[in-house]
Amino acid sequence: MPARYELTESQWSKIKNMLPGRQETVGRTAVDNRLFVNAVLWILRSGARWQDLPERYGKYKSVHTRFVRWAHSGVWERVFAALVKERDNRYLLLDSTIVKAHQQAATGRKKGAPTRLWGVPAED
Repeated sequence: MPARYELTESQWSKIKNMLPGRQETVGRTAVDNRLFVNAVLWILRSGARWQDLPERYGKYKSVHTRFVRWAHSGVWERVFAALVKERDNRYLLLDSTIVKAHQQAATGRKKGAPTRLWGVPAED
């Protein structure tokens, strides 16, 4: 049984071939994409700060940097687009019962600064 907030074998099998860093792709081979995705899920589902990421997932700064790189290159968009097409996806609906914000999330920018969404590249 996977730990809290982590992917099951069936969930992992659906997305593992969509992620960069595989042996057959160009560029650097990732050490463990599954551990990284589980770290991102832990942050997003718990509502914690990146600094509070458990040590079992590695250095929080490295995980955050990789998360931002994947967001800018469109990896998350491709994964979400593929998962949305699946008709039996139980996690398609997002509402306030499963999305949490840390208490410090209320201290956002003032004076009409645009809000950036996680996983969405910034507009140029």
